[in-house]
Amino acid sequence: MGETDKDDLISIIEEDDPEAAIPTILPMMPLRDVVVFTDMLLPLFVGREKSVNAIEESIAKDRYLFVATQFDPGIEKPKTDQIYRIGTVSRILRMLKLPDGRVKALVQGIAKAKIVKYVRKRSVFRVKIEIIEEPDLSEIDLETEALMRNVREYSEKILTLRGEFTNEVGSILESIDDPGRLADLVASNLRLKIEEAQEIIEIIDPFQRLKKVNDLLFREVELSSMQAKIQSEVKDEISKSQKDYFLREQVRAIHKELGELDERTQEIEEYKAKIKRAKMSREAKEEADKQLRRLEQMHPDSAESSVVRTYLDWMVELPWSKSTTDVIDIKKAKSVLDQDHYGLNKIKDRILEYLSVRKLNPKTKGPILCFVGPPGVGKTSLGRAIANAMKRKFVRISLGGIRDEAEIRGHRRTYIGALPGRIIQGLKQAGSNNPVFMMDEIDKLGADFRGDPSSALLEALDPEQNAEFSDHYLNLCFDLSKVMFILTANISDTIPSALLDRMEVINLSGYTESEKKIIATTHLIPRQIKENGIKSRQIRFSEQAVVQVINEYTSEAGLRNLERELGSLCRKVARRIAEGEKGPFQITRRSLEKYLGPPRYYPEMDKEHSQVGLSTGLAWTQVGGEVLYVEASLINGKGEMILTGQLGEVMQESARAALSYARANVNLFRVKDRLFDSRDIHIHVPAGAIPKDGPSAGIAMATALISALTGRPVSKDVAMTGEITLRGRVLPIGGLKEKALGALRAGIRTVIIPQKNKKDLADIPVNVKRKLKFVPVQNMDEVLAIALEDLPSKNGPKKKPKPKIKTGARKKPMVNRRP
Repeated sequence: MGETDKDDLISIIEEDDPEAAIPTILPMMPLRDVVVFTDMLLPLFVGREKSVNAIEESIAKDRYLFVATQFDPGIEKPKTDQIYRIGTVSRILRMLKLPDGRVKALVQGIAKAKIVKYVRKRSVFRVKIEIIEEPDLSEIDLETEALMRNVREYSEKILTLRGEFTNEVGSILESIDDPGRLADLVASNLRLKIEEAQEIIEIIDPFQRLKKVNDLLFREVELSSMQAKIQSEVKDEISKSQKDYFLREQVRAIHKELGELDERTQEIEEYKAKIKRAKMSREAKEEADKQLRRLEQMHPDSAESSVVRTYLDWMVELPWSKSTTDVIDIKKAKSVLDQDHYGLNKIKDRILEYLSVRKLNPKTKGPILCFVGPPGVGKTSLGRAIANAMKRKFVRISLGGIRDEAEIRGHRRTYIGALPGRIIQGLKQAGSNNPVFMMDEIDKLGADFRGDPSSALLEALDPEQNAEFSDHYLNLCFDLSKVMFILTANISDTIPSALLDRMEVINLSGYTESEKKIIATTHLIPRQIKENGIKSRQIRFSEQAVVQVINEYTSEAGLRNLERELGSLCRKVARRIAEGEKGPFQITRRSLEKYLGPPRYYPEMDKEHSQVGLSTGLAWTQVGGEVLYVEASLINGKGEMILTGQLGEVMQESARAALSYARANVNLFRVKDRLFDSRDIHIHVPAGAIPKDGPSAGIAMATALISALTGRPVSKDVAMTGEITLRGRVLPIGGLKEKALGALRAGIRTVIIPQKNKKDLADIPVNVKRKLKFVPVQNMDEVLAIALEDLPSKNGPKKKPKPKIKTGARKKPMVNRRP
């Protein structure tokens, strides 16, 4: 080993003549993470037993050592098939033995060689090698010269970016005129992966090797340039931030010396004053102070500071303790309600009752009212009239089509663009914590994967819970007990039962003809005259013309279509005035068809005279009451029952119950029982495209069926509603007022109702009772006695002249009829 002293742990081997012949069998040392190129000087720290043995064997002989790189640096004891075959014959120039048993050696690459075979593998790797001779380039062509110059320039650029370029390095690069040596020198100083370096060493042709190095140099230049740019930008940004901070602190110190406040300090002081003025609850004030302290510690331009500012703005602008003073003058409130709306006595009485209670007990909680009725009867405008009567702020939101729960209760502040829900937004808009809050179309709320908005309303619309309503954005309790909530709906069936239970439902029926006439004269016509730019003296409506518009051009429970037709009349008059004609223009019954065209509806729509097997029922729809015709016919067959007209399951069951009643009482009707065996019974309800359901057409179906069996016609002036049982009892129904108004519009004179619905006659206006005769009944015998006419005489009934039908007349389509 050449040690001079056993106690001395350091042995230095001086360099011998490097031109000695290279043996063909050499000890081999695998390298972990480096590839040794020719003429490359490299210090190595050796600790593995086989590698230390290889160095000691090399020192003991001629100092030649073959080094090759292993595939995976993590393998402690690589096998022969885990080591690259091509490596470098190196010469150990110096060797230093360390106290811990490791060896530090300085080696220099001499020549490139290839392992032919392994001679020894156990205690030390000993291999037989074959020197790889490179082709001799006697003359360097222009392409090679250009490539060498390019490699030199790239190398200088990389060293400059790293701060390692010196004149000596430049001189060394210029002095090398061999392409292979230049490629090896540059590759040995590049930060290459093991695979890339091994790929270069295995390229025998010097030009190809230099070309590969040039490609790697280009990539390294791009990476170094990008790295230098990023470092420069980061350094500039840090420098700018530090500079801004120092300048800001200096400005703050200057303002402090002058006794002035800078913008940031002034903002904080303003928030403190606003929080104090807002008179929040104790929990809200604590949260606002906490967020304000956070804002003080934040950088003013950070994203989080803008979120905190928005939150504080909402907190200080909400009406925590701001209330409007109610005007508790019952007589004046009644006059205000009467001025804006005609009729609707039940609703007005309920509002006046609330005001009376409020006057006696100012701390009473706000009611939760729900107005249910057909479109156009004034539900929404009534809410504004209530606010005017109480001198309160009015807020209206539409719930139709809302499917996201966050629309009601807000979003969490962690989301970008988060906002409070519609309720908190409405209170901020009103500026008081006791407005009249109207929620329109509560029956048209939706639900999907984003949540159920109707469930989110349960807390807000519960008088026992809404004193502590929690919005997700505020994450605090807000008192809604002083708010007067008013909700509107067309039908109550689609409102969830839990939500419906929290509300006081007030049903609005449609208007009668006389009510529509008064409303049109006092409200609709003056408004349309004003909106169409006409002066009141330029147009005159006769009373008969208004009545004809109501009866023949509209057929509805509300007033929207009536106002639309009146607006159409005003527009046509406005055009004539704009064309230079002078008024005044008279709107009379005779001139009505000239402006609006032929009538669209007739009071008596279908029944010209009493017919066998045709009865008139009454139906409730979303737009008010309607008449419902039921036809029954006997045809040759096998006793089957045919039901048509898109009837629902409940209505089909009513038809079967009517048939069972008729068959059970054939003796009373003097009908032979075997008739049912040879005849099919067909019951049809016209307007087959419209779905119909409900039990209240039971007696109408039974009457039509018995009329067809007995041949006795059903009176055309009689309409009926009621559920039938197998024993002929007549059970009560709902929506009597709406059905009565529908019968009145259809020209009916007598309405048969169940005995148990007699109490509902109190809700029907007096003028309707004068025009309609209500007959309460308990069983089918009474119904048939009223509805069926006597059998015709042998000569037959006298024929009545058919009324002339004007062109364009049609029957109003029904929507979702429910008998």
